[in-house]
Amino acid sequence: MHLPDDFSSLPFTKREEILDWVRRVIISGSTDYRRYQAAATKQRYAIRFPGVTYGGGPLSPRSPTLAITANKNTTETLEDPDLLSGVVDAPPRLAMEMADLIRFKTSTLTAIGFQRNGVWGEETASQKIEHLGLMFGALAASPAGGVKGRGVPLSHLTFGLLIFPGVWDWYLQWREQRRGFYTKWEEDMLMVAQALTRAEVGWIRQHPELLKNVRPLEGLIAPEEIEFAIRDWHGACDAFHRHAANRSKEVQRVMRVHRDPFEPIMCVLEADSPLAEYRKITDEILNRMPDKDRYPRAAAEAVRSFLLLRLGLHLGLRQKNLRQLRVCPRGHFPTSERRLQDMKCGELRWSDREQGWEVLIPSVAFKNSGSSFFGQKPFRLILPDLLDLYKYLEAYIDRHRGVLLGPAKDPGTLFVKTVRRPVWMRRMTPQLSTKPGGP
Repeated sequence: MHLPDDFSSLPFTKREEILDWVRRVIISGSTDYRRYQAAATKQRYAIRFPGVTYGGGPLSPRSPTLAITANKNTTETLEDPDLLSGVVDAPPRLAMEMADLIRFKTSTLTAIGFQRNGVWGEETASQKIEHLGLMFGALAASPAGGVKGRGVPLSHLTFGLLIFPGVWDWYLQWREQRRGFYTKWEEDMLMVAQALTRAEVGWIRQHPELLKNVRPLEGLIAPEEIEFAIRDWHGACDAFHRHAANRSKEVQRVMRVHRDPFEPIMCVLEADSPLAEYRKITDEILNRMPDKDRYPRAAAEAVRSFLLLRLGLHLGLRQKNLRQLRVCPRGHFPTSERRLQDMKCGELRWSDREQGWEVLIPSVAFKNSGSSFFGQKPFRLILPDLLDLYKYLEAYIDRHRGVLLGPAKDPGTLFVKTVRRPVWMRRMTPQLSTKPGGP
């Protein structure tokens, strides 16, 4: 797809130039930034929050006192520099603060006495937990290790640190030094900082007791700053809010887009018929389809890839909506629309009235659910039976999907990952039998 039609007739030097571009841009891990990412992922430094669950249904933090197994004594044992270079569980106090923040931003009703502006959905809350965990992990990581963190003791970590400009300036510069430039990541983190300290509705602003756990940190927080915050909590929050806003403007001025996310598919988008270009991929999948009886798993993965592309082209969904799309096999009762609204996901089901496969997705499942496009009505589409779509869809539901799942519990989604059993289990378990027939 990424080679010109006349590639074979081009001069050798031109062909080498084109192949070099494909290796650098298209093949994962070949650009400078991809190489940086590969190296950075080997340096683990995040703080993990096991006491807060955010998967499988509505996000609801567990009771921190029940979910956190560590105690104050075990917290001190985690402050070994070697351990601080990896991923560690948050100390109890920090985990309880995170659980309170998530509860504040995700609960249906705001607790009496508090105010907020906006609510986090499941994905947003999950992202904030991860990003704040990375920040606290960088602060805790040993300066002598590969991460080159700040070495803040775990027992000193608290959300109260986040109203002091020195902490944020260190973190911003640390990220810039690791990557070599600023990106939108830093701007987004500063926006989170501003939201947490915003007057009247910021979560940190409404919890001055967080300051009790803050200790002076050389080069980050001076004793005088803590004394000022004790005397005038709202004044300290106002001062930091202005600082974060100014830093955000400065980062916006110099931040870089490290790659063009559309570059790998520009050859498709600029074609006379982008749909025909994608057809080449689906045609190639079918041409190279493994034998379903000799290689059932490979054939199942190929059909899954084929359907991902075909349904993506027909539906135009974001990957989240496609990933969460549930399936109701033919002959079963479909999930009610009310239930799908509660789950915030769609479903593929057979429509007896239309005699076709129907995709029904409630508007609340979409990121832009308030758009006039939906008009508070669900998205509904009967898939056209073009180019054997129904043939492969039904074969996937009846046969291939089960091959991919193996002995694993069925999550109910249409697209599932390949479940691979350990070698010792494969030796002890007889080969999975498959139904005859079907593509």
